[in-house]
Order: sequence, then structure tokens, then C-alpha cells
Amino acid sequence: MNREEAHRKRVPLYAKILLGMGLGLGFGFLALALHWEGFVHDWVAPWGDIFMRLLKLIAVPLVLVSLILGVVNLKDIRNLSRIGLKTILIYVCTTILAVSIGLGMVSVIKPGKVFPKDRQTEFMERYQQTVVEREAQMQQVKDESPLQFVVDMVPENLFKALGDNSKMLQIIFFALLFGVALIVVGPSKVPSLVRFFQQLNLVLLKIIDFIMAFAPYGVFALMSALIVDYAGDVGIFSALGLYALTVVLALAVIILLVYPFIMRVFGKRTMKQFFKAAAPVQMLAFTTSSSAATLPLTMERTQMHLGVSEEVSSFVLPVGVTINMDGTSCYQAVAAVFLAQVLGLDLTFGQMLLILATATISSIGTPGIPGGSIVMLMIVLDSVGIPIEGLALILGIDRPLDMLRTVVNVTGDMTVSCVVDEGNKTKTADHEA
Repeated sequence: MNREEAHRKRVPLYAKILLGMGLGLGFGFLALALHWEGFVHDWVAPWGDIFMRLLKLIAVPLVLVSLILGVVNLKDIRNLSRIGLKTILIYVCTTILAVSIGLGMVSVIKPGKVFPKDRQTEFMERYQQTVVEREAQMQQVKDESPLQFVVDMVPENLFKALGDNSKMLQIIFFALLFGVALIVVGPSKVPSLVRFFQQLNLVLLKIIDFIMAFAPYGVFALMSALIVDYAGDVGIFSALGLYALTVVLALAVIILLVYPFIMRVFGKRTMKQFFKAAAPVQMLAFTTSSSAATLPLTMERTQMHLGVSEEVSSFVLPVGVTINMDGTSCYQAVAAVFLAQVLGLDLTFGQMLLILATATISSIGTPGIPGGSIVMLMIVLDSVGIPIEGLALILGIDRPLDMLRTVVNVTGDMTVSCVVDEGNKTKTADHEA
């Protein structure tokens, strides 16, 4: 009885993370007031870096192991193709909807029309070096074959891909290939190998528990460092406030209206149940700006608190980290039209459709790591002839917006996993009947 009472009184993880965020914000402003910037950089910020490294450390092995087990649990190739095609189709549909919302919001609010012209030159000069670096990356993308993204999916060296968190698509490719081979060979013929991955998965989940125990402290350090780092950029937030507000409103529509509707109609979970389960994931996504780093917690909350089967979650969620970027694609649409408005470029309906198509396609290849969407945004800008140099105008506030769109990305992953799981249960029940 005492143990049950202690369990009920235990502070939930999302509350601890939220407390860490609040205390981190407060300490950051206190450090600015007392000129403790050096102390924060030297003694506080490193703990945030350690937390991020721990999350990245576990992300790759978790994706590899969970996806292999997810494929094996599907029992045969027919189940894999059925769940796989449904997952990808839903992801693409939600991405198109997200881009459309972003285009509609920025077209109505028109934040670029009120941008102070005298600040453009200042921002261009300030971020010129960053823009040059991004442009070089963009030129490399342009010089490649249209099928290069397909080529990049296939790793030349598995161990090299495992050592790079940005190569998640290659890891997913190998995991799917390995899992399919296991199904064809027959799990009963290699029981020790299947058991190895199952036991390894248990160990990885326990490591996740250790990392999550450290999460409130890591979040505290990350938020403190963020406030100190952006202390001198208050003018940027003020000048681009309407643009940021447009992005936030578009993301809010997705997370508060679109996902609840999808969940209620297709996912068969109550909104209270869903957001209670998603809250810790959203908090962690906000502070890390990385859907890949958040994946371990996403899988744990989706399975344990939403009742999504391991068969579905271990397949849908790792795939979603790479190809489901609703928040990112929505942001890309808003950013592209905003820059066009700032530079006095009137986009045609055809160009808006091109932004819709390009943002949807490019989001599939966006790595689930902090800042991974910037290079992809350059592809969107280039597709409709918006000068890439204009990117300098929005780089200053990209980090806080990146934090918000990552929240949308992971929430979308959890939503789709519930929808696919419900469809899979219905299919199984019909088959048994």
C-alpha cells in the first residue's frame, strides 16, 4: 500500500522536464543580470551538451534494433508491405496538409510586408559567412542527379553510417533489409539471433531510463545556455516577431486542431490520454530540437502510455523520424513566402504549388537533428527563384522556431503510430473473424 501511494505521489517526467525548463529560463535571465555569462558557458552549458550526446548516443542503436525487431514482428512480407505503405501514405498526406496550412497562414498575415528595410543590410552582413557556407552545400545538391537522394539511402559502409546521426535514412535502409532477410530465412531457423536483438532492446530501454533520469538537469542547462547565447539578439526577435508569430500560429493549428481531429476520428484515443502521454516527449523535443534524439522517449511513451503495439511503434516511429517532418515542411513554406514578401517578389499560384511540392519532398530527406532543415530550405527557395542570400534574414531566430517545429514533428509521429495501430488491430480482428 505504501509503495502504491509513493507511486501515485511520484512527480511525472513531463513535470520534471517542465520544471527544469522553467528553472533554466530563470537562471539564464539571472545570469544575464549578474553578468555570469562566463560561468554559464564554462560550468552549466557543458551539462546540456552531455545530455545531448547521451540522447544521440542511444538514438542510432535504438533505431537499428527496434526497426529490425519491428520488421520481424510483422511475421511476413505481406504485413510489412501493408503497414509500410499505409505509414508512408499517411505521412505524406499530413505533410502536404502542413505545408498548405503554412502557405495559407503566411499569405493571410503577410509578415514580410512590414519588415523594416533598414535592417536587411545589417542582417545580411552579420550572417553572410553562414549563408556562403549554406550556399556551397546547396550548390553541391544542385549538381547532383535527381535520383541522388535514392543513392544516398544506400550506405557504402554500415559502420560509417552508424557513426553519423545524420545518416539515419541509411540505417533505416539496412535495418529494413536485414529484417526482411530474417523474415525470409525464418526467425525459427535463427532463434538465437532474434533473441539477441530482443535482449539488446531490453538493455537499450534500460539505458533510456538512466538518460531520462538526467533529463531535467540537462534541460536546465540547455535553456540557461540558450538565454545567455541569445542575449544580444533581442532586436532580431523584435524585428522578426510577426514572422515568428506566423510560424507559431501555423504550427499551433497543426498540433491543436489537425492532430486532435486525426486522433479522434482514426486513432480512437482521447485527447486527454494522448497529450498526457505526449507531454514529456514534446518537452524533450522542444529543448533538444532533435526528433532523432527524442526517439527513445517517443517509443517508450507511445508503447506504454498509448497502448500502441511494439509491432507498429517499432516500425512507424523510426521511419517517422526521417520522413515525417510536418513542422519542418510547414516552416519551410512560411519562410519561403516570407522572404519573397520581404524582397518584393510576387509569387504566382504555380510557384506556390511548386513550394508545396518541393517542401513536401525535401522534408523526407531532412535529418532529424538540430538545424537539419536549413539546407533543405535552400532547395525550396531555389525552386521558385528566391535569392538564397535572403536566408540571412531568418537565421537569427531559427533555433527557437526549430525547437517548436520539432515538437510538431514528434507529435505527428505519435499520432500516425496510433492511427496505423488502430487500423492494424481492425485488420487483425477482421482476419480472425
